[in-house]
Formats: sequence, C-alpha cells, structure tokens
Amino acid sequence: MSRFPTLRTTSLLCASLLLTLGATACGPDKDATGRLNSSPAGAAALPASLASQKLNWQPCTAPSTAQGGGAAPGKLPDGTAWECATMKAPLDYAKPAGDTIDLAMIRARAEGGGKRTGSLVFNFGGPGASGVATLPGFAPARTLRSHYDLVSFDPRGVGNSAGVRCLSDKEIDAQRAEDHDLAGTAEQNKRTAAACAKHSGKVLPHVGTESAARDMDLMRQVLGDAKLNYFGMSYGTELGGVYAHLFPKHVGRTVLDAVVDPTQNAVQESLGQAKGFQLALDNYLAHCVKTPGTCPYRSPEDGRRRIAGLLAKTAKQPLPTKSGRKLTKEQAIIGIVATLYSKEAWPALSVSLAQAEQGSGDNLMMLADGYIGRDDKGHYNTMQSANTAVNCADTKQRRTPKEVQARLPEFRKASPVFGELTATGLLGCHGWPVTGTRDTPEVSAPGAAPIVVIGNAGDPATPVAGARKMAEKLGKGVGVLLTVKGEGHGTYGVNPCATKAVNGHLLDGKVPADGTVCS
Repeated sequence: MSRFPTLRTTSLLCASLLLTLGATACGPDKDATGRLNSSPAGAAALPASLASQKLNWQPCTAPSTAQGGGAAPGKLPDGTAWECATMKAPLDYAKPAGDTIDLAMIRARAEGGGKRTGSLVFNFGGPGASGVATLPGFAPARTLRSHYDLVSFDPRGVGNSAGVRCLSDKEIDAQRAEDHDLAGTAEQNKRTAAACAKHSGKVLPHVGTESAARDMDLMRQVLGDAKLNYFGMSYGTELGGVYAHLFPKHVGRTVLDAVVDPTQNAVQESLGQAKGFQLALDNYLAHCVKTPGTCPYRSPEDGRRRIAGLLAKTAKQPLPTKSGRKLTKEQAIIGIVATLYSKEAWPALSVSLAQAEQGSGDNLMMLADGYIGRDDKGHYNTMQSANTAVNCADTKQRRTPKEVQARLPEFRKASPVFGELTATGLLGCHGWPVTGTRDTPEVSAPGAAPIVVIGNAGDPATPVAGARKMAEKLGKGVGVLLTVKGEGHGTYGVNPCATKAVNGHLLDGKVPADGTVCS
C-alpha cells in the first residue's frame, strides 16, 4: 500500500474528495480567525488510568467498513490467531484527564521458543491506512515474529479509531462521476463541509501527527516495552521521525521505508510526486515495449502519445463500465497511479490501458476504486477523509483557487499526465476550519538510537531524495541511510538486499553501514 493512500499528501485523490469545512464543532478552542485550533504542542502528564490500562485482547472479527471490510484474519501458519483490542487515549493531550477516544489495535504474539525482544509496531502510511486491516496481509513481517509480537493500529481519525467521516457513499460516488475545474472543486468542497463537521467535528483538531506519535508512546507503555520498536512506511516514516523527536530516549530498533522528505512543504512535495509518478510511468513504458505480445505500445513515445489521447478523449466522453458508472479522466488517472507503486502491477496497467482504448473503463475504474477505498458493494472506508483531516491538521497552508491556478504551468511541465490533478490537490485544506500546526515536521532526534532510513531510486510517491533528507535531519549517528536502486514504493520484502539489512537490524541489532547501496 502507499501514498496516494499511503501518501503523505495524496494530492491526486484529494482532488476528488477535498473537504472545506465551513461549520465548526463543539469543544476545542478557536483562534482569532474563528477557526478551531489543532492540538497544542505541549502535553501534560497522563493519568495513571491511561498509562497503566490493561488491554482486553480478543480474537479479531472481520474489519469494519470504515477499515475497508473483508474477512476476519486467518490464523498464521503456526496456528497463532490474530488478537484485537482497543486502547484509550486522550482526545486532547493538552487535557489528558478530559475526553478519551478508543484506538483499535491488532497483534500476533511472537513465536514460541524464540528470544522475544518485545513488540514491533507498524504504521503503513497514508495518512489514513488502517493498520488493523493491513498487518495480517503483510507477509514479509512474519519473519520478525521470531523476536517480536507484531502490532499495528488504526491511528486516530482512521478506521475504528474515531474514523473521520464526511459524505455518504452515494455522495462520494456522485462527486467522482464528474471532473471539475478549480472553481468547481472549490464549490464542491463547500457542499462537503457541513457533513464533515456534523459527523467528525469533535475529533478534527486532534488528528495531527504529533498526537498520533504521543499515542504510540502511550501504546509502548501499555504494551510493557521500555523502548518503541517501530517499522514505518511512507507517511509512517514521518510519524516515526516525529516520534523520535518527541521521545528520543524511547527509540528502540526502528526502520523507516519509503521515506517522506521532512524538509518539504505541501507544494514541494506535490511537485515531487508529480515528477515521481511521471518517472514511474516513463519507466513502465520503457519496460513495456521490451515485452512484445503483452505491451499495447510500439515505443515509449507511442505510449505517451496514446495515453495522452486516451485521457483527452475520456475528458470529453467518460468511458462506460459494466456497473453503469462512468470512468472520468480523473478516475482514469487515479487508476493509472494505483499501478505505479509496484513493478509487479505493471502488467495490470498494460491490460487496463488496452481495454480503455477499446472503449471500456472497467479495469481502470476497479483500480481507482481500490485505491480510493471503495469496496465492491459501493462502500467507502475512511482513507480519504482521514487523509485530508490529518494533512490539514499538520499544515498551516490554506491555498486558494487563484494561488493554485498560478502554479499550474510548473505542475504541467513536471508531468503532462499527473501534473494538473496533483496541483488541484493543493486545494485540500482551502477553507479548513482547523488551524494547522506547522509547515514541515520536526524530526531532529539527538540521543536517539540509530534509525535505518531506506529510499528507493524508482519510488514515485516518496522520491529517494527524501530519505537522504530524513537521515540528515534525524541527526549524526541517528539517521542511517540505505539506498535501493529499484522500482516501486517500499523495499522490505521486495528487494533481497534491503530485506536482509532490515532483518539484521530488527532481529540482531546489526546496524547497516551508513550510505549502503542495494542494487
């Protein structure tokens, strides 16, 4: 999974689900503009009732619609069952004795007979991904059960952890059925505002990354660990960096894979993603034409020309699907994006583009649905609404259609396919009623244990330069950079060299040499 849902800024997707809340909710204080304040930077000591709570682990039931649905997780190969529980956390860490929220958690106990190091907590990114629904399917982690209880959670605002809800399923479908210009997107956002404030207004000021990092330290205490052992992917790397900054002495064995650049603001990050996805598409085309019989294109130039033509045609006349829904240009682009996170998905892109050229939008719509979080029954999870809420809690920037219009030329230059829609995503926090906390995250962590930071040269969502910046900002002796010369978003369980290095660090405490390169 990854950033576009597992993106730090899911710019393309936010274009279709932007939320501009005009109404305010009860509870939090307001600033001088009348907007709600997000959780303050300070945090008071936690009451014993929270710090010493005992979790009631029970067999997991099937994931809820908010988490993405599906079947209950099956047992692991050795017969171990997945267990689920809820942990209480303060709604507002500045008022820890006040209201609480329930955070959904999942774990698989360590294998018997091994040396148990403790718990290993995973965050799979987004922001907005349900860890409860994702961890059981993340097969590479099973090797780590020789030393750890595998643990994940739905971060606040996600899934079953006070998941942010705004529109009904039918309302989201209706929004996705039309493409909009900047003015139309802004107007669409206004119609979304009342519903989001009505359903989730109380939690909106408290879903930022700093609050989620404090949740993880509470989780560490409740799980009985002296240090937090952590594996963060995509946005989860930013969460891990913020945790290290807040709690450097509590950092245990930590890996950050597919790393968000902590030095970039939303515009820089979105522009980097536009370039990254264009690079991934170009790499796909270069690979595609070398596989005769399965590739619909004669050359990369032929592919770029025909994809542009397909999107232009779809903008004028959306493609039909068997469901009766229409594939718009925006949904076609999102379907393409969904296949660029992994080289293994490239064959599906070939099939889907060929089908679309023949007049059917079924495959691209299916890919876009999965990416956005729509199941085959037409229900949506909280991925996109949570993504917007967390992003807007984390940034002070509130851009207008006029400001975005001025940026369009550089985005179109960065990517003829993805640039315009990525730029439109910059409207994601326009009119948002919660005042954001910062422009870029603080991740400096002097005194923390070494943190392995992994970047992949062909990563479309979190370009490899972000890993270098994260390692640098964590500090000398803390950030340990490992670079992979490969394709895709994330390396663990995909690249053998990186996987070996991660296992060595997490299982044996062997820190790879800073600057290691895996081919």
